[in-house]
Amino acid sequence: MSEMRSDGELLRAVTADGDRRAFEELYRRYAPWLAARMRTRCADASLVDDVVQETFLAVWHGTARWHEDAAGADAAGWLWRIASRRLVDALRGAGARGRLRQALARLRHRDEVSAEERVLAGVEHGDLAGALVRLSPELRAVLQATVVDGLTTREAAVLLGIPPGTVKTRAMRARRQLREALA
Repeated sequence: MSEMRSDGELLRAVTADGDRRAFEELYRRYAPWLAARMRTRCADASLVDDVVQETFLAVWHGTARWHEDAAGADAAGWLWRIASRRLVDALRGAGARGRLRQALARLRHRDEVSAEERVLAGVEHGDLAGALVRLSPELRAVLQATVVDGLTTREAAVLLGIPPGTVKTRAMRARRQLREALA
């Protein structure tokens, strides 16, 4: 049985030599501790697991650099600093995505007719109102989201629950049908 290596020896072996066994030992030694400590900062267990994995991937891929002089011999502190920064980044990103989802959900599930919908329904210039009515509900929904609400393709996809490519295809089809109806 081999002698247990110090944290510094493991980190040097991982960062300098890409030693897989050293990495596995480092992971076994610190992943449970890091996950437990992260859970005191974040209640989302899956996010904590992702952050722990990203932390160790950064160590393995060398994007997080171990400098024993700068970090001291404290591997736990060094790993904690990496993980805590990644957690903050993840929470910021999740917060922005969550706010976008909530805003889009409010747009999707509103009960009252918007001013834009009233304008579109009341348009009498040419035969636009009739052409809009003849569009399928799916095509009208894409036009509403992208033209009237001014959403990007990606935002419209989230709002409508369809892939971005489908949004683009439906928008193109709606424009073509409107051109044909108005020609």
